[in-house]
Parts: sequence; C-alpha cells; structure tokens
Amino acid sequence: MSIFGSMKTAVSGMNAQANRLSTVADNIANVNTTGYKSVSTSFSSLVLPSSGGNYNSGGVQSSVRQSVSDQGDISYTTSSTDLAISGDGFFIVQGADGTPVLTRAGDFQKDDEGNLVNAAGFMLMGYSYDSGSPAVVVNGFDGLVPVNVNQEGLTAIASTSGVFKGNLDSGANVVAAAATRPSANPATPTADTKKFSMVAYDTLGNKVMYDFYFTKTSVAAAPPPVPPAVNSSWEVSIYRNADAAVGGTTSFPYTTAGGDVGLGTLNFDANGKMVSGGAVNIVDPVTGQTINMDLTGFTQLGADFAGTGTPNGQAASPVKDVTIDGDGIVYAKYEDGTNKPLYRIPLANVASPDKLTLQSGNVYSANGQSGVTVTGFPQTNGLGTIKSGALEGSNVDLAGELTEMIESQRSYTANSKVFQTGSDIMDVLVNLKR
Repeated sequence: MSIFGSMKTAVSGMNAQANRLSTVADNIANVNTTGYKSVSTSFSSLVLPSSGGNYNSGGVQSSVRQSVSDQGDISYTTSSTDLAISGDGFFIVQGADGTPVLTRAGDFQKDDEGNLVNAAGFMLMGYSYDSGSPAVVVNGFDGLVPVNVNQEGLTAIASTSGVFKGNLDSGANVVAAAATRPSANPATPTADTKKFSMVAYDTLGNKVMYDFYFTKTSVAAAPPPVPPAVNSSWEVSIYRNADAAVGGTTSFPYTTAGGDVGLGTLNFDANGKMVSGGAVNIVDPVTGQTINMDLTGFTQLGADFAGTGTPNGQAASPVKDVTIDGDGIVYAKYEDGTNKPLYRIPLANVASPDKLTLQSGNVYSANGQSGVTVTGFPQTNGLGTIKSGALEGSNVDLAGELTEMIESQRSYTANSKVFQTGSDIMDVLVNLKR
C-alpha cells in the first residue's frame, strides 16, 4: 500500500464532497428562483491496478446531474404576463447579445419599450400576426421577434371578410317574378323573403350595417328516379342599411347607387345541403371596401329561418388589457370587448433536457448531448400548455438539500481523517531516522 496513494485518495474524496456541497449551496440559494432546476452530484470510483498483496487505492470522481425535466410547482399570481409551462418545453428568450436561449423562468414584465422581459433580463420571443396567422419554424429560431405589448391609442380595422351561416326554411314559397324580388330593388317587394342584418367596419372603424335578403327562386318538380344535383335555389341580395327608405312600410327602394351591393345564388340538394354558390362579395360604393362573404354554412331544412354573421374588422377602440391563452396566443383586449391576436409564443424542446448547458440567468443552450432544438406551438407534438398569471417555482427539495449538506460535511470530515492519518504515518517514518 502506498501512503501517498491513500492520501491522494482522501484528497479526491474531499474534492468530491466539496463539489457536492457546491451543488447543495446552489440549490439552497436558488430555492425561490422562478423556474430553477436543481442540480445534484453523482460519484463514480477510480480504480488503479493492484498486484499480489499490494493494494493501490484509487479515488472517486464526481459529476453534476441536472433535473431540468422535473416539473416545479405552479403558483398563481395577479399579473397576466407571468407565464408558466405545464408539461414539456421551454420559452425562447433572447439576451443582450441577441442569441436565442431556452428558459422555464416566465416572470415576464413589460419594460420601458413594451417588451416582455424576465427577472434575468431576457426578452420573450414570439411570432407576429402582422402578416397573418404565423407558422412555426420547427428547426430553428428564424422569424421570431420580441413580444411587445405596447398598444397605445385607438385601433380600427376595416372588414375584409365574413362568415354568415344559418338555416333557410325549406317550406318557403318560390318567388317566380324577378321584378318583385329584393334584387330588383322594387318599391313593393314580395313578402316571401327573409331579412337578416350584419354590422361590419370601414377603414376608420365606423360601423356599417348591411341588410341581407334571402328569396327562394326555384324548386325541382317531383323527384325523378335520379334526383337532380340542385333541388332548389335561393337568391341573396345585400343592401346598405343606411340607404333604406324611410317613412314607408318597407326598406325598399334603397337609394344605394346601382342598387344592391352584393348578389349571389345558393343551391341546395334534396337533403338541404348546399352544393354550389355561397361566395358573395359586398362591394360598397360609399366606403370603397370589398368584403368577401362566406355563406356556405347555410342549410335548407324544415325549420325556422335562422342566421348569424361574424365579420372580421374592429371598431375604433382603445386597448384595455393584454391576455395570453394556453395556445400561446397574445391578445390585445379592447374596451369594446373585441380581441386582436398580436403574437403567438412558441415552445422549444430537446431530446434530453437534462443534458442542456446551463448558463447564467437560468437559461439553457443545446449541445451535442442534449440533441437538436425542435420548436412548436404549445399543446402540439408533446409540448406543454402555457398558463397565464402563473409561475413555475424551483424544483428544489429544501429538506433533502439540508440532509445532503449534513452528509457531505460528515463525508468530508471522514476523508480528512484519512488524510490526517496518512500524514501521521509519514511523521512516524520521518522520525525513524532519529
């Protein structure tokens, strides 16, 4: 046995326990850090070859393990910009150097420029709705921009499209005379028609109401052995409500230049399902707008008339609040109750989160051991859900860390005793010369 070898073994044991104590110190220091993931120390033996009756003591090697994949407890807060991830995934954030990194720390607040920044100074990244509904870039961070929730002043959005759906009563009478149909804008229109109205918005956010008239124009005779594709047809004509006649018993005749602002045909089969038509464009000569209306959701069944319209656009209204849903969509909530999507927050993940490289600020970067970063929207491809008004706490078990501290202290002391004993033996050998 080598006395020096036993002393070196004791030193390796003390170093290993010192590393263990360092991880304990880090964990206890960050027990209240949002999204912090605890670290632990594992040990492996170092063996030196021995021969005959001589044993060569080796040593111990320590390595640090991360528990990044372990979920921390989620607690709720009063701030809508506090975000927590329930499940797998990381927020994509950007530091001062512009490099995207990953984090679970969602304690975001608005800075002086309106960007969402967490306590470590990292900006939350997302996809903007400026060019329509965003698509995720699955293998990179291209297209991501800082999420900015500064929405000051009034915002108005002109209507460009809409959806109108409902039911047309299959028992309605056919109006054969074209001159009495609403599309002719007669002074005395037929009574066999159904009227619905819908509100849209012009470029200044003003409300513009349109009147929709549905008139049955044809129906097939007794069904032949092979039913025709089109069993019945309806005409839909649209007018500006502001141009309706006043003082009479009906809204006709409208004063809109050129008559109706939209005209289309809806064709139904024998089962009341629409087989053609349904796309009607409103061309408003006053506002200069064209609104593409989708009426394919109408049916013709033996039930009462019913209809509901949902155009896009928005009246001039100030922003009241900013909300974030579980899919990661950031909405501006306006005073009139409407919502406008601003950004969509993606999540990123790797094959082995526990192998990520930890950096200052409670952020991580991918490496060869963790696997490549894959990006997706929340609740897709195994990614978790974003919870607004909540924070994920650290996953540190304080009682366990205090136990680890005591064990580390005892083990360090025991190793020091081995070293001290080896030193005493060396003193005996030196004193033999005397």
